[in-house]
Amino acid sequence: MENNEKKLLCLFKSETGETLDKPMDLPVDCTLQNLTSLCNYLLKQDEPLSFRFYVNDKEITNSLKQTIDVNNISTEEVVDIVYEKQAVFRVRPVTRCTSSMPGHAEPVLSVSFSPDGHNLASGSGDTTVRFWDVFTQTPLHTCKGHKNWVLSVSWSPDSKKLASACKDGRIIIWDPATGTQLGKTMIGHKQWINSLSWEPYHQNPECRLLASCSKDGDVRVWDTVLCMTLLTISGHLKSVTVVKWGGLGLIYSASQDRKIKVWRAKDGILCRTLEGHAHWVNTLALNTDYILKMGAFDPVKDVNKGSSDENKRKSQNFALNRYKEITEACGERLVSGSDDFTMFLWDPTKDKKPIARLTGHQQLVNDVKFSPDGRILASASFDKSIRLWQAKTGKYIATLRGHVQAVYMVAFSADSRFMVSGSADSTLKLWNLKTNKLEIDLPGHGDQVYAVDWSTDGSKVVSGGKDKVLKLWQY
Repeated sequence: MENNEKKLLCLFKSETGETLDKPMDLPVDCTLQNLTSLCNYLLKQDEPLSFRFYVNDKEITNSLKQTIDVNNISTEEVVDIVYEKQAVFRVRPVTRCTSSMPGHAEPVLSVSFSPDGHNLASGSGDTTVRFWDVFTQTPLHTCKGHKNWVLSVSWSPDSKKLASACKDGRIIIWDPATGTQLGKTMIGHKQWINSLSWEPYHQNPECRLLASCSKDGDVRVWDTVLCMTLLTISGHLKSVTVVKWGGLGLIYSASQDRKIKVWRAKDGILCRTLEGHAHWVNTLALNTDYILKMGAFDPVKDVNKGSSDENKRKSQNFALNRYKEITEACGERLVSGSDDFTMFLWDPTKDKKPIARLTGHQQLVNDVKFSPDGRILASASFDKSIRLWQAKTGKYIATLRGHVQAVYMVAFSADSRFMVSGSADSTLKLWNLKTNKLEIDLPGHGDQVYAVDWSTDGSKVVSGGKDKVLKLWQY
């Protein structure tokens, strides 16, 4: 039989393994466009969706015959075509710096867009927190209250509060609308605070509870309205480097004692300890991080706004359904990166053993992130490279090279098609995740870039670092 006449018996399957209709004969020259039309028809989509298709983990980028060796497949054999929905909206790649915003008197240590994309906050070594107007790209408020370096800032999922933590171990809650302090300064940690994480919106739309972790070895849960500690969780033997509040009522903490611990958020009971790293654990990421950060905000739909109980309930349900969508394929996944040059991929709600050990970096791993759709995992290292991995299995995809010094941080675009990285070489780089190649170089900073964030609506990237300047990048 000639190739162009040959047909393959194909079966469409979702990521979770559910079959779509019965096996059907498809011509081997069936294109990506044909598959997309057919999949939309079978799913009875009124508005056509965009898909990615895979055969044996290999993506179909053109046609079936260019993806698989059709001569070695019998006409009786069923070929599974796995389909994945892609983001409804497309983010344009950022290509230029539209604004340099000076103001901080010391290096910028953390930057973050609010979940709704309307506000921007930065924390600096000059002890201040600053709010910026992202539309006019000008300073909005300068907040003074800390007496030492502001090491991290974190937005509540409803965008109405910002928490900042400093080297003195103090936490302050700010009102982004006025720049004033809400309540009193929260004191309890004995040493500096490394990380902050809010309770997810779908668990409580009041956005009151906040978790923090410190060099003193403790994790604390705070009530940000009463400004007091509700729980002090002890168990780590050394500095706790990062804390994450997951969507299933669990808190994950990583430490320089080489362990990751899983705690029950409501009472601080230890559920399990994840061991395997041979050195400090520097960083953690959840495949739900992006969804949890966004709360009930959506860049496409106008979700019920307002503070009435009915609207809160609707927006809470919206956030919960979106969380379930991300976790239905493989649950809430966790990845840890360490000074031992490796990462571990965990299923932390079920198992103490890792799913995979990810090796290849030649120096310490400084940052790990899941893409918003939960399919790709990126790791940034002091070995000047970024590595991409399959989020489900931990299988290696590609190494992105281009930076000439340590890579500190990465951030994904909302549609998971692009990623931006910040480095000690004073540049940002934009990577295309379809081709796994460098899309564009973004020079402009005068020194090392410590912090970078991509807005939830996909329109802007912010970066900050040693040169004390914030830069906004757009299309």
